[in-house]
Amino acid sequence: MAKTEYASHYSDAGFWNKVKTQARSAGQKVLEQALKMYYSATDPDTPLWAKTTIYGALGYFISPIDAIPDLLPALGYTDDIGVLIAAATAVAAHIKDEHVQKARDTLKQWFGD
Repeated sequence: MAKTEYASHYSDAGFWNKVKTQARSAGQKVLEQALKMYYSATDPDTPLWAKTTIYGALGYFISPIDAIPDLLPALGYTDDIGVLIAAATAVAAHIKDEHVQKARDTLKQWFGD
């Protein structure tokens, strides 16, 4: 489960900087999870408890200190994807189809088809 203490590590600037600088190494699977949760968290319909869970997971994602350093080839993002998936599962009812589609559209812009 995503640890809410990482919510204090979250910022929009930190999220977009991490995504921009690590997009290729993080890969589309990690980024899709992060983006759909980001879009859910920015939706005014998403309840505060769900936003807290999401921001905790995204804070972990952008934190420079995590269980497996992101610089390790093939392993670096395994902990991040685990935290993101756990958080997405906890808030699944608040991740709308439109959030998923926005995430996919964003990835398509970045990576192509």
